Amino acid sequence: MQHLYRIRLRDGATTSAGFWQAIQNPYEVHAMVWRIFSDGSKKERDFLYRMEMQERTPLIYAVSEADPVDLDGIWHVEQKDYCPALKPGQRLGFSLRANPIRTKRDEKGQQKRHDVVMDAKRLLKESGCPPAARPPESVLVQKEGYSWLASRCENLGFSMEEGMVRADGYHQHRFRKWNGKMNVAISTIDFTGVLTVTDPDRFEETLYTGVGSAKSFGCGLLLVRPL
Repeated sequence: MQHLYRIRLRDGATTSAGFWQAIQNPYEVHAMVWRIFSDGSKKERDFLYRMEMQERTPLIYAVSEADPVDLDGIWHVEQKDYCPALKPGQRLGFSLRANPIRTKRDEKGQQKRHDVVMDAKRLLKESGCPPAARPPESVLVQKEGYSWLASRCENLGFSMEEGMVRADGYHQHRFRKWNGKMNVAISTIDFTGVLTVTDPDRFEETLYTGVGSAKSFGCGLLLVRPL
């Protein structure tokens, strides 16, 4: 049985400056959430999560079979069973933070991942389009973000209408892993809107396994609600 969790920091749980600095780094957030769901043991990731800052305090949404374990005694956990009743044609409000990338082969035939917004900017520049004629970033985020999600939604068990989906909140994250030897760069777009369930079985699997890549860094959790 999957469960949906809402995890908040307890009032006055920590005043450590190090804690508040750490939650600005996606890798540190990854490690923090992993600690909550791994019980300190080594295992494959079996949860999805998304962290928001609500009134300057971290709020974590997560979907997992395993129960969280508050090893540090600083979290307040709310839990409910997550077994949504789904049917074809059902319309749902949704929100999603995703890492939209396209994979292309370079001149050496090697596959490279490209941030869809930066890739669109590069193509405009290479086309000779003058800077004054290029669309603002917000327009590219909407256009490229929607196109990326729309190209995947059939396999994920739902459909969308462009006028019913907003893509914004584009952000580039660059950080180092704990050993300081590897630079990581991911970009995120926040999607909100309305979707229609087309394949309930596939859609249920999507709710449990997520959308896109960078799930270890808080991407991919599709949150839905009845309209």
